[in-house]
Amino acid sequence: MLLLALVLLGSVGALHLQAQTGAAPAPSNLTAAFIGSDSCAACHQQETKAWKGSQHAEAMQHASGTAVLGDFGGATFVKDGVTTTFSRGEGKFFVDTQGPDGKPGKFEVKFTFGLTPLQQYLVEMPGGRLQAFGIAWDTRPKSAGGQRWFDLYPEEKLAPGDPLHWTGIQQTANYMCVDCHVTNLQKGFDDKANVYNSTWSELGVGCEACHGPGSSHRSWAQAGASRSDASRGFAAHFPSRTGIAWGTDPAARPRVPPPAAGEIAVVETCARCHARRSQLTDQIHAGQPLADGFRASLLERGLYQADGQMRDEVFNHGSFLQSRMFSKGVTCTDCHDPHTQKLRADGNAVCGQCHEPAKYEAKAHHFHEPDSKAGQCVTCHMPVVSYMIVDPRHDHSFRVPRPDLSASLGTPDVCATCHTDKPAGWAAEQLRSRLGHMPSGFQTFGEAFHAADRGAPGAGVLLAKIIDEPAQPPIVRASAIARGTAIGRPLSAAELQTALADPDPSVRAAAIEAAGAGDIAQVSSLLAPLLRDPSLQVRIEAARALAGPGEMRLSDVDRAAFGKALAEYIGVQRYNADRGEAHMNLALLEIRRGNGLLADDHLVRAIAIDPTFVPAYVQLADLYRGRRDEQKAQAILQQGLGRNPNGALLHHALGLSLIRQQKREEALAELRRATELDRESARFAYVYALSLDQAGRRPEAVKVLDAVLASRPYDADTLTAQAIWAMQRGESQTALGYLMTLRAVHPDDRAVEQEINRLQRSPSRR
Repeated sequence: MLLLALVLLGSVGALHLQAQTGAAPAPSNLTAAFIGSDSCAACHQQETKAWKGSQHAEAMQHASGTAVLGDFGGATFVKDGVTTTFSRGEGKFFVDTQGPDGKPGKFEVKFTFGLTPLQQYLVEMPGGRLQAFGIAWDTRPKSAGGQRWFDLYPEEKLAPGDPLHWTGIQQTANYMCVDCHVTNLQKGFDDKANVYNSTWSELGVGCEACHGPGSSHRSWAQAGASRSDASRGFAAHFPSRTGIAWGTDPAARPRVPPPAAGEIAVVETCARCHARRSQLTDQIHAGQPLADGFRASLLERGLYQADGQMRDEVFNHGSFLQSRMFSKGVTCTDCHDPHTQKLRADGNAVCGQCHEPAKYEAKAHHFHEPDSKAGQCVTCHMPVVSYMIVDPRHDHSFRVPRPDLSASLGTPDVCATCHTDKPAGWAAEQLRSRLGHMPSGFQTFGEAFHAADRGAPGAGVLLAKIIDEPAQPPIVRASAIARGTAIGRPLSAAELQTALADPDPSVRAAAIEAAGAGDIAQVSSLLAPLLRDPSLQVRIEAARALAGPGEMRLSDVDRAAFGKALAEYIGVQRYNADRGEAHMNLALLEIRRGNGLLADDHLVRAIAIDPTFVPAYVQLADLYRGRRDEQKAQAILQQGLGRNPNGALLHHALGLSLIRQQKREEALAELRRATELDRESARFAYVYALSLDQAGRRPEAVKVLDAVLASRPYDADTLTAQAIWAMQRGESQTALGYLMTLRAVHPDDRAVEQEINRLQRSPSRR
């Protein structure tokens, strides 16, 4: 299915942005060529037959009479005053709808996208752009609510110019989706001409998408008795699963041998498409490590719930990596046939390959009738979330239901999906009384991540326990490091050294980013070896972190390695030059290296590529501010607002610019608008409150910060301001309350401790 989510590679902090993109194009050492799935059929007839009946084979097809499933017989669909008509003629398929200029137009459908439970359609637009149309066909049976056109964004009113409009950048399939629907995509974006020359070896996910280019294998097969290559001519050599003892004897399962030299984990092969990730290059084929071509997302807030349950459309990889199954050596193909994509057994039987049916299918285990929906393993252990309106996805973290944690963390409670008539806490009490205790499960990081997301007292200590526990899955430890970086919790020297040497590239990359958030000069010697890391993702993260102050402390040998890794980093940005984020990253690189003037062109190019990319306007304005050209800064921010009137960051930045120009009333209006558009930003509200106070409107400012603390009770800036204002009002007891909370959040802050002691000794305390 189409990935319609922006992979934003930077994060905003005040008026500065931190670049964070994956790795650069890695030169492939593969000499084999792609020969097409038809070439495999002669020798692999059974596998070919199985594959041809799968969704992989038909993931993307030419729009033809047999491939198009939607009603193109004059059907219409009306939304937000726009009527779309689906028609066909002379063997072609068309949509009559609102075009990029806001005017009605007739557009030809070039390709189908997906198969079931929905099918989208790609329209070819100027510049080689394949745009995913936002009205999809529900391929489910009519009895299930299907056989209809439906809008993928029913709550959104999308006009031309909106990035999610079908003509917008977020629907450009060349970047967003095609790589997982064809074999061997070469994106072919020409930055100078701003056009795509995309090519592929084969429509659909063919044999070589998973096994790698096949020409050498064909030569091996044709060599007959003389063939001696143990890899059979493939770069992707999957480990054998023979001799693995599943079954009913717990002492004997599982015995999963680690991959041998030259073998690639099956999970990494599937993850190329079944993961939420950003792509670093298309010069990577099956058989190469995932981190040499992709940067897989961590368990990030917004993508996952605090306890690791899926939230946004994250596909399966990140969920599976946090599971006990993965930690024990289970792979995707233990449950799914890789050619048919079907489960290897029906219902509970697929779980019964490892889990003793007599024990786990019994009512004594799940407390429901065995033949009921609740008697199915997936109901409780793989709950469903629907994406794209009609596409249900099972959570592959295989978690034990924890209704007790759902109550305290505010995460979904799988029990409540059925027991809708029961009060809060009912399911937790039922489990406690029936089991005599609460189940623990394998995922134990939820409380730490929840505390970090709120900036709560003790969050750093909880994260440290996760980071320092080797038994935690690598994706969990990497995510804990990233959350610590976000709340300003630095890694200790011992933690940093351990994480930089971790076998998993995601942990090493997260540790580099954490180190880069501090005094990079102090840790440059620790990061230097990572410039020669076997993982491309890690090398370029090390280069990005060391660029600027860090590179000046490198030895001559390390500086040579830095130059190579930096070239790889720049190569990734050039590969992703069809996105504003990539040009932004190049600008930030120049700024880090002291070349601020060279950053302007990159930011201007970012805006030209994507006029909806708000951070580029803000960063460019900040450069102008640094040059004392406030008029120019204001102009670029107003230009951005003309294109993005609801850009909260733009309103905030413009408000600060107007304050510097002594235009206080205009500034207050902009700062207020920023808080209205982004009510989750404590920073926007804090700055607005300070500005109100400076304008002599402190009572209003106090109310603004009261609202912040109602939802974010541990925001340090807000607590500090409220404490100071309370002391100035003579309300020592109120101030003491704010300071006590602040001390809990930052127990090592000596200034806070001293102020608390002073207030506690004060005779005027009331």
